[in-house]
Amino acid sequence: MIEYIFFEDTLRDKFVAYAEQRGVPCTATNDNMGLIVAIPEDLADELADELEAYYDTLEDEQEDLSKDEGDLKRLAGFRFNLPDGQSRMLPLQTDIANRLLANFTLAEIQGLFDAVAYCTLNPNDEHLCHILAAQQNQ
Repeated sequence: MIEYIFFEDTLRDKFVAYAEQRGVPCTATNDNMGLIVAIPEDLADELADELEAYYDTLEDEQEDLSKDEGDLKRLAGFRFNLPDGQSRMLPLQTDIANRLLANFTLAEIQGLFDAVAYCTLNPNDEHLCHILAAQQNQ
């Protein structure tokens, strides 16, 4: 699942309506970091890009709302999974999150965090050259 985080009900509801109008099923939940909307990962690239662009538009609206309310500090969050299947949220400053999102898809970022969680909980002290050699022999 690809997850999007919102901080306003109205923005979350706009995203859900937009996705459902395009035939994308959504699951909306509340999290201690914000309002989460999950969609399937196996979407056509064009549709996934369309949803990502709409989410960016809603983020701009969130920023405007935050400024209007005097809340200039914001956090972004990325959900990742532990090897045992538990889900966690990593809060990041918005400028760092935006730099990540400018260069990677949400699925790639989540994959990276999943890999970090796995390696943290299952350390492998081998050198990279040994790991690469083992991969080439497979």
